[in-house]
Amino acid sequence: MAANAEQSGTKQGLRKPVFVKIDALKPGTNGHNLAVKVLSSNTVLQKGRSASRIAECLVGDETGVIVFTARNDQVDMVKAGTTVILRNAKIDMFKGSMRLAVDKWGRIEVAEPASFEVKEGNNLSLVEYELVNVVDQ
Repeated sequence: MAANAEQSGTKQGLRKPVFVKIDALKPGTNGHNLAVKVLSSNTVLQKGRSASRIAECLVGDETGVIVFTARNDQVDMVKAGTTVILRNAKIDMFKGSMRLAVDKWGRIEVAEPASFEVKEGNNLSLVEYELVNVVDQ
């Protein structure tokens, strides 16, 4: 009477992740999957021995670059020269400019070195956005 474990466990239809390029990122969006090269990583905050760490990393692909904010354990994964896959990344706004981040709902994976050349001339974090309230008339 015992059901076979393989038969009883129904597999959900997993969707293949859709990867986007950096130049497609927009303010206030989330759920992005990207494959990027880490160009630089600078620790900007370190409290205690390992309690809280934040690093600002410049990451990019063949369409542009953006600042990625790495937190705590993420800091060790995003070293300059490595290629990482960011899953379920989101865009945070900091002083009017876009920053890429991966929170507890996302994931960072170190990947094989990518073959693309990073387009450093298109830095999306240098574009300033202004919050405008639109009033319906």
